[in-house]
Amino acid sequence: MKKVKVAVIGCGSIARKRHLPEYNANTQVEIVAVCDIVENRAVQMAEEYGAIAFTDYKKMLELEEVDAVSVCLPNYLHAPVTITTLNAQKHVLCEKPMATSIEEAEAMNEAAETNQKKLMIAHNQRFVSSHQKAKQLIDSGSMGKIYSFRTTFGHGGPENWSIDGSTSWFFNKKEAFVGAMGDLGVHKADLIRYLLGEVAEVGAFVETSAKEDTSVDDNAVCILKMNSGIIGTLAASWSYVSNGDNSTVIYCEKGVLQLENDPDYSLKVDYKNGESVHHKLDKIQTNEAQGQTNTHVIDHFIESIISDQIPLITGVEGLKSLEVILSALEANERNTISKIGNSPSSVH
Repeated sequence: MKKVKVAVIGCGSIARKRHLPEYNANTQVEIVAVCDIVENRAVQMAEEYGAIAFTDYKKMLELEEVDAVSVCLPNYLHAPVTITTLNAQKHVLCEKPMATSIEEAEAMNEAAETNQKKLMIAHNQRFVSSHQKAKQLIDSGSMGKIYSFRTTFGHGGPENWSIDGSTSWFFNKKEAFVGAMGDLGVHKADLIRYLLGEVAEVGAFVETSAKEDTSVDDNAVCILKMNSGIIGTLAASWSYVSNGDNSTVIYCEKGVLQLENDPDYSLKVDYKNGESVHHKLDKIQTNEAQGQTNTHVIDHFIESIISDQIPLITGVEGLKSLEVILSALEANERNTISKIGNSPSSVH
C-alpha cells in the first residue's frame, strides 16, 4: 500500500518531540520534507529523518508528492499557512489553538471544504485513555446526572519546553496572541466539550502574574456553564512551578470521576455507596522525562486520510474550542459573562 508522504512546517519543540517521532513510528508514513526559517534546524531534522530541508514553505508545497502537512508554527501563522497549504491540495494537521480569531478559523474551514481536504487540529486530550473511559461512563448514564466539574492544565511555563527558552514566541503577544489560555486552556475547553457537550456561557479572571516582560496571560480561572446547565471551572496556568496539573474531576449524582488526579490511577471512580473503582490506564502525555509516548494524534490523522474518514477533531471542532477561550478572554476584558454559540458550524 502506498505510504502517506508528509511534510512538517516548523522544526521547533512540538515538531521534534511529537510530530516527527510519531510520523516516523507510523509504518504507513514517509517523511519527505521539513521546513524552518532557521536553516540549521531544518537541515538537522532533514538529516535525522531522511527528508529534504526547506526554509520557504511555499517552495516546499510545490513538491507534488506531499500528501499531508503538519503546521507547527507560532499561533499567528496557523491560519495563513494552513490556508495556503490546503489550497496547495494537501491535508493539514494544525497545532492548537487553530487560529487567533473566529474569522481566521472559519477561513481555514472554508479552505478545507473548498479543496476537499482534511483539516485536523492537534487536540490530544480526546485520545487519553482515562478521558475516553470517563466519556463512556457518562454517556452510558451509569453516573446519573452530572452536577459540576473542575478541569485544570498548568505547568511551569513554555520556557521549559520551547526550543527558544525564555525568548520564545510564546511570550510575544504579536506572535502568540494568547498565553496559557491558548497553550493549555484550549486543550481543556476541547476536553470538556468532548465529555459534557457545548459551552453556553463563560466568565473569567485572567492575569499576567508569573512571567516578566510579557503581556500574554499566564494565569486564568474560568467559570463555564454548559448548554445542559452543568457548571464548573477551567483553569490554565504557567505558574505551577514544581509539578504540572492536568486533572479533571466530574461530580455526578452517583459518584465522583477523578481523571489524571492520582499518580497511580488515571481514572478513579468513587461511588456514593462507598465503592471505589480504580482504573490503571495509559498515562496522559507530559513534557517531562519519559512523558513522550504516543499521543495518538498523528496516527488518527493518518488513519483519517487512508480510510477517508472525518477526523475526531475537525476544524469545526477546533473552532468551537477556540471560541470558548476567546469568549473567556472577552469576558475578562469586559468584566461580564460571554455567551457562546454564535459561530457557524455548518462547514465540515
